[in-house]
Amino acid sequence: MNDTNSPEKTNEMSYVAQILNNIREVIAEDRKQKQPLILRINEGFIFNIARKALIDKNSTFLMSIAGESASGKTTLVKNTAKACLKSDTNDVYTVVCCDDYYKDASKELQAAGNYEELFKSGFSFDTPDAIDLQLMKEHLIELKAGREIRSPLYNFVTCESKKDMVLKKPAKLILNEGLYVLNECVRDIVDVKIYVYTPFEIIKERWYARAVSRGKIGKAADMQFHDVNQTAFRYIRPTMDMADIVVNGLTTQEYIEDMTHKFINAITDVINKR
Repeated sequence: MNDTNSPEKTNEMSYVAQILNNIREVIAEDRKQKQPLILRINEGFIFNIARKALIDKNSTFLMSIAGESASGKTTLVKNTAKACLKSDTNDVYTVVCCDDYYKDASKELQAAGNYEELFKSGFSFDTPDAIDLQLMKEHLIELKAGREIRSPLYNFVTCESKKDMVLKKPAKLILNEGLYVLNECVRDIVDVKIYVYTPFEIIKERWYARAVSRGKIGKAADMQFHDVNQTAFRYIRPTMDMADIVVNGLTTQEYIEDMTHKFINAITDVINKR
């Protein structure tokens, strides 16, 4: 029996239409800004997310945020999380960082003596092979299934990775951020694919400022940044085409938080009225 025109189905589509309309209004206001947050969004994706949220209020969403090094991924995650904290729901979000899954390279660094010599040997921190993406994927699947995990903890100065260090609890929203979270071996489990776009010169400025805190200066910093740019061209920038949403890495932290809260309200206001 075809229930396409059933009252229940009609009501469901009406609620989805309301959510779509709310989101369109938020985006229309955003586009008026000097630095809008949303650069591109797939409306078909919005429809699917709205429908999933309506059908199952207990849905878990895996939101993966990719982009080049120093593009603003962590800033987006932190302010999205702050907006989520305004919700009345407990255990709203958990954060899984791709950086925590770097493979231990402490022995290689010690053998080389310093970063400059390590990079001269051809070692790279900026390819997918440097990160245990399979373990990260396994942990994300566990969280989506409602089970706790313990993520590793990586030291960017010593390159040491310690396993099973940080407890991560399941939540309605799993925020996964990093260079390769939209890599082909991970993206098939992702519900919301986001790419942070930031102009090259801004990335370069931010990257060098951060490199100092990670023990990389002078020639070593120059060598790694060259590698960062080359690997971004090969592995990271192409994933922008696969994103459901492309966001602006130049927006302020306050604006990101405000916009995230508006998007959340655009969905929850309709769901709560059902």
